[in-house]
Amino acid sequence: TTWQNGTAKDEEMKYFTRSDSKSFITTNWGLKINDSDSLKAGERGPTLLEDLELREKITHFDHERIPERVVHARGSGAHGYFQSYGDWSNLTRAKFLSDPSIKTPVFVRFSTVAGPRGSSDTVRDVRGFATKFYTEEGNFDLVGNNIPIFFIQDAIKFPDLIHAV
Repeated sequence: TTWQNGTAKDEEMKYFTRSDSKSFITTNWGLKINDSDSLKAGERGPTLLEDLELREKITHFDHERIPERVVHARGSGAHGYFQSYGDWSNLTRAKFLSDPSIKTPVFVRFSTVAGPRGSSDTVRDVRGFATKFYTEEGNFDLVGNNIPIFFIQDAIKFPDLIHAV
């Protein structure tokens, strides 16, 4: 790395960085991994279940110690009802969306994702929400996260994201 034309911060950071050009990633069995991305069906296709490195990494992640606080452990919720503004039967078979007279009980929950016990709710953090519709046909759930750049393009990077949060 060339530091001559860098900023003062670059000069300061050179004592805390190292070159990993000779290092490589390995499997649990010590086999070298040439590519740290998931195997996909085509350039932008879905992740393949035959990706052994991905399965190994996710399995290892699932069996780690239980954290002090599970993600989405703290949040706020509200009960209410949902009533459709119109008949959407041309788009769906769900009764609660096809009949404007049906009032469907609903529960909504908003949560923070990480943070140790006692942490503030006002810090910048990934936020989550869940909405549960209690319909005559069964429960219908909608869940989501608000994160500036979502990891879903490559599933193998999910454990690294959670460790960073």
